[in-house]
Amino acid sequence: MTSTYPSHREADVALRDGSTIRVRPVRPEDRDAVLAFLGGLSVESLWLRFFSGAANVERAAAWIVEVDYRDRYGLVATTGDRIVGHGAYQRTDDARAEIAFAVADEMQGKGLGTILLGHLAEVAESNGIRTFEAEVLPENHKMVEVFRESGFPVRLSSKPGTICVEFPASLSSEALERFEGRERTAAGAALKAFLFPTSVAVIGASRSRGTIGGEVFHNLLVAGFNGPVYPVNPKAEVVQSVAAYHSINDVPGPVDMAVIAVPAGAVVDVAEDCARKGVRSLVVISAGFSETGTDGLRRQRRLLSVCRSSGMRLIGPNCMGIINTSPAVMLNATFAPLFPPNGRVGFLSQSGALGLAVIDYASQLGLGLSSFVSVGNKADISGNDLIQYWADDDETDLILLYLESFGNPRKFARIARQVAKTKPIIAVKSGRSAAGARATGSHTGALIAASDVTVDALFKQTGVIRTDVLSELFDVASLLANQPPPKGRRVGIITNAGGPGILCADACEANGLEVAELSEEVRTQLASFLPAEASTANPVDMIASASADDYRSAILALAASDGIDAIVVIFIPPLVTEAEDVARAIREAVSNLPKEVPLLTVFMAAHGVPDALRGVVRIPSYSFPEDAARALARVVDYGIWRDAPKGTVPNFEVRADEAAGLIAQAFAEDQSWLAPEQVARLFDCYGLPFARWRLAGTPEEAGEFAESMGPIALKAVSPNLVHKTEVGAVRLQLSGREAVTTAAREMEERVGRMGHDVDGFVIQEMVPGGVEMLVGVVHDPSFGPVVACGSGGVAVELLKDVEVRITPLTDEDAKEMVRSLATYPLLEGYRGSAAADVGALENLLLRVSTMVENHPEIAEMDCNPVKVLPEGSIVVDARVRLEVVEPGPPLAARTRL
Repeated sequence: MTSTYPSHREADVALRDGSTIRVRPVRPEDRDAVLAFLGGLSVESLWLRFFSGAANVERAAAWIVEVDYRDRYGLVATTGDRIVGHGAYQRTDDARAEIAFAVADEMQGKGLGTILLGHLAEVAESNGIRTFEAEVLPENHKMVEVFRESGFPVRLSSKPGTICVEFPASLSSEALERFEGRERTAAGAALKAFLFPTSVAVIGASRSRGTIGGEVFHNLLVAGFNGPVYPVNPKAEVVQSVAAYHSINDVPGPVDMAVIAVPAGAVVDVAEDCARKGVRSLVVISAGFSETGTDGLRRQRRLLSVCRSSGMRLIGPNCMGIINTSPAVMLNATFAPLFPPNGRVGFLSQSGALGLAVIDYASQLGLGLSSFVSVGNKADISGNDLIQYWADDDETDLILLYLESFGNPRKFARIARQVAKTKPIIAVKSGRSAAGARATGSHTGALIAASDVTVDALFKQTGVIRTDVLSELFDVASLLANQPPPKGRRVGIITNAGGPGILCADACEANGLEVAELSEEVRTQLASFLPAEASTANPVDMIASASADDYRSAILALAASDGIDAIVVIFIPPLVTEAEDVARAIREAVSNLPKEVPLLTVFMAAHGVPDALRGVVRIPSYSFPEDAARALARVVDYGIWRDAPKGTVPNFEVRADEAAGLIAQAFAEDQSWLAPEQVARLFDCYGLPFARWRLAGTPEEAGEFAESMGPIALKAVSPNLVHKTEVGAVRLQLSGREAVTTAAREMEERVGRMGHDVDGFVIQEMVPGGVEMLVGVVHDPSFGPVVACGSGGVAVELLKDVEVRITPLTDEDAKEMVRSLATYPLLEGYRGSAAADVGALENLLLRVSTMVENHPEIAEMDCNPVKVLPEGSIVVDARVRLEVVEPGPPLAARTRL
């Protein structure tokens, strides 16, 4: 009965307690393992599953592995070679299937049944099953609760001796939200095992300071970790005055976490020892894994396999360790020379060496950390896990990330968008420059390949504040850690020197802030205590003689104004006024502000934050005005994003099955670029308006068709031709048989001379007026479909006025895309022209997003131009390229580690 094994359905997932398990389709060769699983179930579990405590488990095992992966489908959950859970469905008619589950007794209560149900539902829906049904014994409350808690709308009915359960197989939005909530719980449990261990072993602890193993062990002792620390060294009896153990299995009592600092070749054996000891979490500092090439990658896979088999979680390898500054823990499992002060900032670094600098710099700025994690190669624990942990951590208000790569950017987008609404996320992502342009065959591909605009789009959609360099990351963090985000973009500047004030004003304007005009009332108040030579305009230049009292009074005056959202205070040391006096005056003013107004200071020629700005009232300080302006601009943008509506992904009525059939037929005919008639049919399935057209095979047929169409555009059909106008493959405003036939012959000859085959001609009605726009898609191998919207027409790559977002688009994403364009004023009606139907363009973007989400085979798509008219919008020209992709289930994409 077995058909092709669906390997893409395999996934490693986290359970409620943070441990991991592998979920995969059952295979015929699993029979013995299934038999062992069933034989290990308690009498009660067998009764609840088979309605008999003496079930024929051999016959049941044979039935379980007899699958065709369509009408009969089974999943198993495994740890190592051992099966600990099973879920299956069997189709009962065209759209219904009966389901059943069994979970090993020791694994019950960890959310495994829910995971199996979710993955099974995703498979069933893809196989055309719409409804699940099950018969449950009345005492099997746990199973009924699994169905209910999974978010499916359950309907119950009773029969003699059984409860009948029925619910839709499709994953509703509520079900997906609950799966996301469980995933967040699992991530939190996994990280707590690292950041709140009750005991730690350092394997590779050295007697010598200056070695990694020696420094990690020393730091754990010096920080005052609130638990036992065990040095493990097979060649030493004592390590730094502490009795050592030759193996972790020699350590008396349990070990929660092991830090491994041994040569790479020994790490896997050490990890196996840790698994036998029952260690919950490993921090592998050792290098020599995937970062070194093929052999290292194999070694890393073996290490991860050991962890997966035992349920251990892993940070690293090739990392510098982890820190928890909580007074209840005091964990410093790194080789960093400094232990940062306790604070409310969580920091993730993908670079170990950079982590050393981060800790040092944060300490200098007085920016306290709640926890620090160097993830290294991210073989298991990733940035996504840490963001979810910090989201629920009461000790963390601000999240900082240094990223070199994304493991699962679509999962990152989903998580970050939720978390950033309550806790700011600031990131430095290295690799802005393009290593090389992708070979693309569309305008959209050329625009997106020019830089890492996909990363920018990801951060912009999710509210993540992106900074270009680490120093700017700390500039923004200092502001958000100490001041609230401003309510708007209007900035007031106070200075005792004209030059720095002008520099600050220029930087504010360049970064999208507004240097607001001060009201006459505020200017009069300033003039009452400032000398006549001072300027009461904005920037307020109090001149070099300004005293500390002048600073205090000026701050209070601007803060009381309704026209100011944030204040930048600049001090450059003159001969008379002391920096500390000004700092104290600023602190006093901030303590007495009439309303909440964020305030930044710039103490030029000073290093670090003046002591007077520290304490209960913390005020960020910068060395230069431009630094303060840039940080403020980033925070203002974040505040606007945070307060904006969340947005929804619309649900259109479309003909997705018909579109899928069209794409499958194109693959069967070995097509990569769709023909014009196929593009039109595909667009019609998704309600994308296309200008009226006809396809002619010859110049004579083109002329014949043109007779009944009025003024037309003539376009050569040539699949590999992107820039048609450059080779004369487009003629506009043609009328009549003779003119069109002649133009088509000339076009065929000219395009042929340039090395392109002409397969036919599109005769399309002219669409008068409107604003020409581009709407396109590129399918990024990591980020998925990327939608672009920008100025269209022949100059699209010259203007490069384009906004990019990652699907699925919300209605708010579409609005922001269009309104962020430099050419947006053209759509509003520029210099007397009619306003265009912006809503129609937004609707088109959302429909395109739906289409490419449903059909990942669409590798590239250009709609250029799209004419946005006073009423409606219409696609005038379009190209679509297909590419076979490996299937992958949406739920596994969400829950896969």
